[in-house]
Amino acid sequence: MRSTFMGLETSKRGLYTQQSALYTTGHNIGNANTPGYSRQRVNMQSTSGFPGVGMNAGTMPGFLGTGVEAGSIQRIRDSFVDHQFRSESTKLGYWESRSNAIAQMEDVIGEPSEYGLQQSMSDFWQSLQTLAANPENGGARAVVVERGAAVADSFNYIYKSVSEIKGNLGDEIDFGTKTINSLLSQIGELNKQIATVEPNGYLPNDLYDARDGLLDQLSSLVPIETSYEKTGGRAPAIAEGTVTVKIKTTGDAITVVQKTDVSQISIDDTDDGALPDFMTGFTFSGGPADGEQLSVNEMVKSGELKSLIDSYGYIDADDNEIGLYPDMMTKLDKLANEFAKEFNKVHQQGTDLEGKPGLPFFVANDSGEFTASSIAVNEVIRKDPNKLAASDSTTGAEVGNGKNAKNLGDVFFAKNKELDGSSVQGFYAQVIGQLGVEGQQAIKMTESSGTLLLSVSNRRDSISSVSLDEEMTDMIRFQQAYNASARMITVMDEALDKIINGMGTVGR
Repeated sequence: MRSTFMGLETSKRGLYTQQSALYTTGHNIGNANTPGYSRQRVNMQSTSGFPGVGMNAGTMPGFLGTGVEAGSIQRIRDSFVDHQFRSESTKLGYWESRSNAIAQMEDVIGEPSEYGLQQSMSDFWQSLQTLAANPENGGARAVVVERGAAVADSFNYIYKSVSEIKGNLGDEIDFGTKTINSLLSQIGELNKQIATVEPNGYLPNDLYDARDGLLDQLSSLVPIETSYEKTGGRAPAIAEGTVTVKIKTTGDAITVVQKTDVSQISIDDTDDGALPDFMTGFTFSGGPADGEQLSVNEMVKSGELKSLIDSYGYIDADDNEIGLYPDMMTKLDKLANEFAKEFNKVHQQGTDLEGKPGLPFFVANDSGEFTASSIAVNEVIRKDPNKLAASDSTTGAEVGNGKNAKNLGDVFFAKNKELDGSSVQGFYAQVIGQLGVEGQQAIKMTESSGTLLLSVSNRRDSISSVSLDEEMTDMIRFQQAYNASARMITVMDEALDKIINGMGTVGR
């Protein structure tokens, strides 16, 4: 037989459940602007009907409903969209970093402009044409010397600046590695907390959000794949469990987080914390990947870390030194070397104002081979521009003979086998042109990846983010349900009042 107070109990359950829904709605509204927050929902379910089943159960026309309860509080999330987001985030991380690296190089080289190496060379060539027409003019000689020094200074400045940026990229690689280690540790710690909560029958939605936020950050640095493992105990069926994180490679993926075991990554070939000139790979320590190595050549071309390495420089599978910045530094050295050697060769074939053979116009500061960082104008010529060998006479000074100055100007446009058959001007133009093309590609890929990521992000937001309109509607819905349950209790109170105080009063 059912209880007299069954209606009160049924209505009380309604109050509690609608109250939980209102609390969850308030939690959603409170976190409407919290980055990474996923809206939550109370999954309501009917409680078991009356009477229960069994041999001694009473008979009734049917089950009598006993109310509602909150089955679970679940966050609204789509794992497939999360996978898409992280995949696009990894691509954007690569191309954004690539685009930034090229933009920094373009800023340093500064072409085309009035202050770049190309303009310095053009001014130098122009001054040689003037000297060829006025070889005995001291002013024209001084201008040639100073513009030659400007060319050398441009080489020095560009090379030094490129080297400094390369060093900064190395610092970013070091910082990125430390960030990865920090994120892996935090994910492992969240796994530990989740593994503690779930077996008690709860869904730690906010911990899930925090963990997903960390996975999003990690995916922008390195390409990852994730899988989940149930925690057991009384964990709800929709509980996510602990996450296993693997770093994708061209071969087998490397497991870096498994339950609470976490691996840390370190850069190979460091010397007292200083990075090698060219990256070779990484070594994992602790956790599931203890002792494993990841060479640069096995890294997938995706993620900010790989992009930084591609810009900084690395040793490829054939032991070649590859990299955006090292390549540019090598080309600058090659250009400076060939230009200085050819210019000196022609200059030394001429004679100065005193009829003496020409000295080397350019010298290397370190007395070695000409490089972009060592090229400089001979101090003897800088102090005495009359030493400039503008004449091609070999028997003595010929005032008015500026033929060698013209020959010096021709060096800029002479084909050079060491410069891939191009002239000095042509080779530099090719270098700048190639950089421009790579920059355009990086920008295009950045925009494309960014657009796709934005599209996926919007889709994820449409699923998981808080809509205040929807929450306000839910709030009214749950409030009215709560009020109705309270009203039901009032009805039951009046019925009980009739039973208690209104019945059995005959004859009073």
